[in-house]
Amino acid sequence: MSTKAYRHIAVIDIGKTNAKVVVLDAGTGAEIAAVKTANGVLKTGPYPHYDIEGLWGFIVSALKNFAQTPGFDAISITTHGASAAMLAADGSLAMPVLDYEHGYPQAIADAYEHLRPKFAETFSPRLSMGLNVGAQIHYLKSTFPADFSRVATILTYPQYWAFRLSGVAANEVTSLGCHTDLWNPTTQNYSSLVDTLGIRALMAPVRSAFDALGPVLPALAGEMGLAKAVPVYCGIHDSNASLLPHLVENEAPFAVVSTGTWVISFGVGGDLEHLDPRRDALANVDAYGRAVPSARFMGGREFEILAAEIGDAPSGAVETALETAIGKGLMLLPNVVEGSGPFPGRKIRWAGGSAADAAERLAAVNLYLALMTEACLDLIGAKGPVFVEGPFALNRAYLTALAAVTGSDVIALPGSTGTSQGAALLTGIRPPAAAEKAPLRANLQGMRPYRQAWRDALAD
Repeated sequence: MSTKAYRHIAVIDIGKTNAKVVVLDAGTGAEIAAVKTANGVLKTGPYPHYDIEGLWGFIVSALKNFAQTPGFDAISITTHGASAAMLAADGSLAMPVLDYEHGYPQAIADAYEHLRPKFAETFSPRLSMGLNVGAQIHYLKSTFPADFSRVATILTYPQYWAFRLSGVAANEVTSLGCHTDLWNPTTQNYSSLVDTLGIRALMAPVRSAFDALGPVLPALAGEMGLAKAVPVYCGIHDSNASLLPHLVENEAPFAVVSTGTWVISFGVGGDLEHLDPRRDALANVDAYGRAVPSARFMGGREFEILAAEIGDAPSGAVETALETAIGKGLMLLPNVVEGSGPFPGRKIRWAGGSAADAAERLAAVNLYLALMTEACLDLIGAKGPVFVEGPFALNRAYLTALAAVTGSDVIALPGSTGTSQGAALLTGIRPPAAAEKAPLRANLQGMRPYRQAWRDALAD
């Protein structure tokens, strides 16, 4: 089928917190059908792992329901990073898919430290827990050697789901290039770690995110009620899915702040040579195989934790309270979630404004998130306008604080389908003409000295 004939694209979109299946109109990019579920972690078995069969049942049920109405002509896939699937020779999972938030014994972590390549080779910093997929593979191989001996193929996570649908095994550079330690973006090939771990023969062939791997398997197509062959595209890491429409539509330099569980900043046209791996700055690899300077922190998770602690306040009241919080010197210092971000090793601390109400405290949270984002943008040498997408694009207080602290044009791209729309572009459709969005510019009274005080507190 010619890509021009695609009317509707089904996208499987698995985030760390939630998973969804959406159907997008190929002409407008609009989400015309969607279903969502929580993405839980199972604590049974040898280690915490994702509920793969629960997710698979959800995906198949959603595609079955959408097969007739509204219908779809192609399937694309996007998932969070830092995950890989270990397949047995028969295509089943040889080992459960490890949750990247599982921590390893210190001896295992120390041993891995001696094995991993230098940052100059991979542009991948040493991260906590299993945020480096190489560390996961080392943990699985060294701790469960009998189980690992059954592994015949290693797949990056989006491509695991493509395999379940199409039967074709592949790996892909956006998932290999997101701090796995397994990829060398300079040579555009596997890093030396693949040979150090002795897994080169297990790594599936690298395919382009834009490749159609094959149609949905016949038995599965019959179960879903598909009336015709539906191609399954290789798939893409979710932050890179968010980045893809911008690469198509905008000229460098610009920055994209992709928000979700993680807040990931991409500096397109930014500085790759001065990245500091100690501060969670790294190179991601885009859908075209090019290295893009990036930095991140777990801002969505932090906001979720703090909002639950502080309680509700009207969004307008929170935005209005920004200058009040600044005036009171009410300040949140990193980190709410430890172990990553531009200020590692620090623990959450509140300063000033002890008599603050909920709106003022939430305002300080948004100032904190904006200051953390600015720190990430500085680390990657980002220039030009800042595009914000994902949940924070609907958070006016955050957008206002970010515009004020950076002095840049901030362009909010609201809507829940940033990753889904990017994944849909893999099928060869063109991005729909976007409505012009007026950039937000903001000037909060007292922002400059507040920012300096925040930075000074981190220097203590």
